[in-house]
Amino acid sequence: MYEFKDGLEFSKFLDNNDPLGYLRQRFYIRKNTIYMCGNSLGLLSKDAEDTTVDVIEKWKNEGVQIWNADDNKYYLYSSRIAKLMAPLVGADDDEIAIVGSTTVNIHQVISTFYKPTKDRYKILLDDINFPTDRYAIESQVILKGYSPEDAVKTVKSVNNFLDEDDVIEAMTDDVAVVFLPTVYYRTAQIIHMKKITDAAKERGIIVGWDLCHAVGALEVDLKSIDADFAVWCTYKYLNGGPGSCAALYINRKHFQLLPGLAGWFGNKAETQFLLRQKFDHRKDGSGWQIGTPHILSMAALEGSLKMFIDIGMETIRHKSLKLTGYLMYLIDTKLIQHGFSVGNLREDSRRGGHVCLKHEDGYRISLALKGRGVVPDFRDPNVIRLAPVALYTSYGEVYSVVDILLDIMKTESYKKFSCKRNVVV
Repeated sequence: MYEFKDGLEFSKFLDNNDPLGYLRQRFYIRKNTIYMCGNSLGLLSKDAEDTTVDVIEKWKNEGVQIWNADDNKYYLYSSRIAKLMAPLVGADDDEIAIVGSTTVNIHQVISTFYKPTKDRYKILLDDINFPTDRYAIESQVILKGYSPEDAVKTVKSVNNFLDEDDVIEAMTDDVAVVFLPTVYYRTAQIIHMKKITDAAKERGIIVGWDLCHAVGALEVDLKSIDADFAVWCTYKYLNGGPGSCAALYINRKHFQLLPGLAGWFGNKAETQFLLRQKFDHRKDGSGWQIGTPHILSMAALEGSLKMFIDIGMETIRHKSLKLTGYLMYLIDTKLIQHGFSVGNLREDSRRGGHVCLKHEDGYRISLALKGRGVVPDFRDPNVIRLAPVALYTSYGEVYSVVDILLDIMKTESYKKFSCKRNVVV
């Protein structure tokens, strides 16, 4: 636990004693803007800019020969970046592919691992995860000839929180696959991955994880958890850029499986350009690639991940917890009397990288924040998500956000904004 104090001077003290404070200079931060939305889209770093420019220059000068340049670096780009990604998720680099989008990767892993039988054909989900996961699962179920009403089983949450014991209780004999998020996008709740994975394995159930709100925000150890598969995006805490390539993990014990969605970049590199009509599966994580990799989309990720390797996730997580702890302290101290509450769990081990600020007028308040130069995001019906990111958010900015919120409430300036929802909130 940290001992916090109110007052601007204390925020300056925290910044002056922040061992990661220098990293802020490596990011592009708009003047007069406080960015609290890194859980949706991370900021551009100068490191990521450099690697992106390098790829553009290579394309400019090499044309199609880019595939042979630098010892086939870009032809094997997924494997190169996987080496940088592996320490962040506690996996072997050959178990990881940098490919596609999260949703496409869900289709890939479910089509690979979902092998329904007459007696075991259900996929176990929750009722509060980001909806793209549900959409993909239901479409895969339909492709197998089942109805989602019958084959998709959901664990009911309580006040938007999931109880691991309820998940385990729902692991009945008809469940074939369990697929859950590690961190919930709305409440920042961290699920006990090891407990659920062990329970699933005891029952012969395949288990996979959505790490989108976990990777880059907290330490993950897929090796010790021994899950069957995982998927995650790279544009949130990993700062890979808008729509940057996602990632998937295949436990090496499953390398002998064929991917549900096969494509030519999952073919062994040695025989790929022989262009045979028979798929020659590359028996590692790279074998779950489908088409030609999106090199420009992956380039920024290379630069960004090098920063994580230099610092280490333990150090990043330590600062993230301190930032969010400070933010919650200031909310408790200055905002509770104005109708705000903290909608996430308080324990360090149970919350991810963002704070869920709840208010019945949350949407209009979020617009008022944007009008004052603060960039949060909003999730219906009443949650303002605030993500102070360890790599580029200062303690002074956290203090300023709370002060701005206090002024918005005292002046009631949020009442000037409409309740009508924008397309992207």
